[in-house]
Amino acid sequence: MTADDSYRRLDDDDYPAYTMGRAAEMLGTTQGFLRAIGDTRLITPLRSAGGHRRYSRYQLRIAARARELVDQGTPIEAACRIIVLEDQLEEAQRINAEHRRPAPRHPADA
Repeated sequence: MTADDSYRRLDDDDYPAYTMGRAAEMLGTTQGFLRAIGDTRLITPLRSAGGHRRYSRYQLRIAARARELVDQGTPIEAACRIIVLEDQLEEAQRINAEHRRPAPRHPADA
């Protein structure tokens, strides 16, 4: 691996750079919370060669949203379901917006 490869990973939202302990510290939560949202399959951390959970920045953003909902009094299972539904809604809205765009006109069609 070159130095350039290592630096590129710093910008990769999907690179599993954070240990469970570091992830919990960054989110201000417990490792048990991260295990719980993993048990609901909201996020699935990658495993190191030694079997340790590793989290990406993208996964930490999802976990932070779950923590926000739980901190507001939402049960963890419900918080995870809400996040999944929010994601599905966002995707459906994106697809709908694409279908609303007018198709490009070709000169032969005019």
